[in-house]
Amino acid sequence: MKPYVANFMNALVLILLSSWGYFSSDTPSVTALIPTFIGIILLLCTSGVKKENKIIAHIAVLLTLVIFIGLIKPLMGALARENFLALARVCVMMLTTLIALVAFIRSFIDVRKNRKLEENSNS
Repeated sequence: MKPYVANFMNALVLILLSSWGYFSSDTPSVTALIPTFIGIILLLCTSGVKKENKIIAHIAVLLTLVIFIGLIKPLMGALARENFLALARVCVMMLTTLIALVAFIRSFIDVRKNRKLEENSNS
């Protein structure tokens, strides 16, 4: 999967599922919207990732890693509350985030391999 596609899908999932969790809660907390805000930023990064802008791609990877780590606490909370819907939402967000991370890492590895091949062919 192309990194920009994985980033776009992850951004949409983060926005939709965390918004759903916030608006369906009896006692909503603004912290539940953190994935929404990060999803919006990731969505804005998609065109830069597609154009292979290194800085934007690295920002997107960093935010993706941060949100993956940040979703661990809500996962533990959903498990403790035995809230199946919250657990499902957090697990789906973590899964799409992990898929995006893998896509980014594979892309970075491919770029590095291609760079080395070019260096070897020019030598």
